[in-house]
Amino acid sequence: MTPLVFAQTPDATEAEFDKFRAEMEDFNPAELFETKGEALWRSQRGPKNVALAESCDLGQGVGVVKGAYAAMPRYFADADAVMDAERRIVWCMVEKQGFKFEDIAAHPFQSLNENNAPDITNLVTHVAANSRGMAIAVPLRDPQVRRAYELGREIAMYRAGSYEFACNTCHGVDGKRIRLQNLHNFNTDGGAIKAVQGWPGYRMTGGVMLTHQWRLNDCFRQLRFPEPKYASELITDLLTYIIGNANGRIYNGPGIKR
Repeated sequence: MTPLVFAQTPDATEAEFDKFRAEMEDFNPAELFETKGEALWRSQRGPKNVALAESCDLGQGVGVVKGAYAAMPRYFADADAVMDAERRIVWCMVEKQGFKFEDIAAHPFQSLNENNAPDITNLVTHVAANSRGMAIAVPLRDPQVRRAYELGREIAMYRAGSYEFACNTCHGVDGKRIRLQNLHNFNTDGGAIKAVQGWPGYRMTGGVMLTHQWRLNDCFRQLRFPEPKYASELITDLLTYIIGNANGRIYNGPGIKR
């Protein structure tokens, strides 16, 4: 098999990429999804006719979204699980509003050229927007969160699939890219925040709004792994590792992608 070859990213090239991304942010339509998500958060919905704003605790108190995204994944005693933001919102939709998980998981991500994003994407975008400008603060001292973090580290290093790839094959070293795609080393705080930044993100090439869960699911596809179950513990563990490595860095999403 021909070995995978990565191009080195010169500092000047990286600077041009950063400049391009900054210019794109001026035309970021993520606010439209944030607005839809806020309306969904406040609306009484589902078989139980309950609003998430009146029932869902994202770790900052029932209904509080300010700062919640930047402090997740975290452990939730009511679910006895560590959850990232998307997984927690899905849990609230099922447990508090009465939606069926199977219905949400049947179409969790927006498809290319689809006009409307799924409700869960709009909700995640709304919650994420309320952490804009705040420091990432995953509670890694919590033993449950630390366990998820260590499992996420193991997942990142695990090599399998037809190409014997791992997450770290692409994201385990500095200064790598494939064509125009930067491959941030999420084992460092500087690389991790770049891997976190911009998610949820509006992808210009498809005109779709996508979440961090989607990004990791698509990475598994590119690794030739089976796609993980939606809102799975595996994805939460990997997100705990990546986002936890960015602790102390400032989150500036939702963003825009090429």
